[in-house]
Amino acid sequence: MSQYPIAVVVGSLRRESFNRKLASALAKLGPSEFDFRQVSIADLPLYNQDDDDNQAESVKRFKAQIAEAKAVLFVTPEYNRSVPGVLKNALDHGSRPYGQGVWGGKPAGIVGVSPGAMGTAMAQQHLRNVLSFLDMPTLSQPECFLQAKDTLFDAAGDIGPDSRPFLQAWMDRFAAWVKKHAA
Repeated sequence: MSQYPIAVVVGSLRRESFNRKLASALAKLGPSEFDFRQVSIADLPLYNQDDDDNQAESVKRFKAQIAEAKAVLFVTPEYNRSVPGVLKNALDHGSRPYGQGVWGGKPAGIVGVSPGAMGTAMAQQHLRNVLSFLDMPTLSQPECFLQAKDTLFDAAGDIGPDSRPFLQAWMDRFAAWVKKHAA
């Protein structure tokens, strides 16, 4: 049994998402005691405070999956120089009702891939601001802004040989961060 269940929140709903592919490939670089579990955000309704006392089943499921995790790995694209709305919506659901959030104290890591040369730098900075407020100790170095290039993944969908040393080093740092901060 895994000592470290890790919730993986992908900020894209697209079926062929680069970030979903990255999340799956990164999980293969993690230590054996880590169990990476992608947590769906596709079925979450738009957050509405009026629903706090009667949350949708999808919200209850989402919050339970986050609560069970020892840490959270956010894998996000960048939309209009920020995080996708679906990711912000998931963060809001997980933080409410006030005082009953599931994020607090959970160590986090952020990675992302985008076709643009800047990768997901702005989205990650915005996400870091939110995670700071949510009291999530977030790995700050190394930063991981990836550009979607043909060599990022190999034919099997794993991390390609050119990117593997950097991403393995990132995963090693994330694993150490989680072990240091996980309650």
